[in-house]
Amino acid sequence: MKSPKEEFLDILSNYQGILYKVSLVYFKNKPDREDNLQEIIYQLWKSFPSLKNHNSIGSWIYAVSINTSISRIKKVSRIEYRETIPELPDKSSVIDEMLKNESLQLLLKAIYNLDELDKSIMLLYLEEKRYDEIAEIIGISKSNVGVRINRAKEILKQNLKK
Repeated sequence: MKSPKEEFLDILSNYQGILYKVSLVYFKNKPDREDNLQEIIYQLWKSFPSLKNHNSIGSWIYAVSINTSISRIKKVSRIEYRETIPELPDKSSVIDEMLKNESLQLLLKAIYNLDELDKSIMLLYLEEKRYDEIAEIIGISKSNVGVRINRAKEILKQNLKK
């Protein structure tokens, strides 16, 4: 039987792409993304003991990652860490490669202009999550998800035409 630490590290290893995508959507520069990744991992570790449904780990990781990113944006002060957090394999080269894609850069610029809630919804929508999954992760109604996706699509279309 695995220890909680080993189980947590396995989950991180399997779902680390989510952490990188969320950070990429919310933070434009690499140092901010890296700081955010550490904060997300810390928040995941803190909330890991209360994870009850291991069938919805992806949704839990999205919810914690998005909420942490939004909170981090709102914070002014730096966070001091008392304990080192285990390092994830370096995926920054993957993000650097993604950022070389001109179409992706244009889409990210357009997404950066959305408000935090719409950024979160569009990230999940682009990850092909169902409306009910998005509603559960974000904490809004399924119908509100649909309305916000349609509005965000229109805003993105307008921003991409510029």
